[in-house]
Amino acid sequence: MKHLLISALCLAMPALASAAAIEQLHQFLDGTKTAKASFSQKVITKTGRAGQTASGSMSFLRPGKFRWQYTKPYDQLIVADGNKLWSFDKELNQVVIKPMSQALGATPAALLAGSNDLQKNFTLKEDGASDGLEWLEATPRTKEAGFERVRIGLKGNLPQSMEVHDNFGQTTVLLFSNFERNPALPADTFVFTPPKGADVVGE
Repeated sequence: MKHLLISALCLAMPALASAAAIEQLHQFLDGTKTAKASFSQKVITKTGRAGQTASGSMSFLRPGKFRWQYTKPYDQLIVADGNKLWSFDKELNQVVIKPMSQALGATPAALLAGSNDLQKNFTLKEDGASDGLEWLEATPRTKEAGFERVRIGLKGNLPQSMEVHDNFGQTTVLLFSNFERNPALPADTFVFTPPKGADVVGE
């Protein structure tokens, strides 16, 4: 199945100019119920080579609902409705369904769309300032997370970049743009109905 991922944050200048990354992340979560943004994504292989690139849009309603849509180079949609996670691959005409207990928790998506209780699932630490961003590192507390760590870059209490380091030595880099906090979202944003004729796998 094609790459899914979602999670991010961090930004600042030294000390007096901007808050540290973890504080910015908490301020973002405390003041954000809904959000939407565009994203670009690239994969860096274990050897450091640039791999697949993709782009699309994302939105979320905290806690537990999000929509992650790839539009280039392929069409793939991931929707979490609070109870189930739906992943639709248009090319394969296949829908994979998982319970939300497997979708959030210690996943990159939980950093943005989950609850405020991050310390329950992640160990957070400051990771310095670079590229005009304040960075933090989040390490999952469970070995079943599927990734080793996530770096999040923030600026102005908004997620700007995210690096997901998986268990195979690959890094997925996400850059966010046009980030909006607390926009009004259509009622059907987090509703998914499998297309007629699609192969449905899971529940």
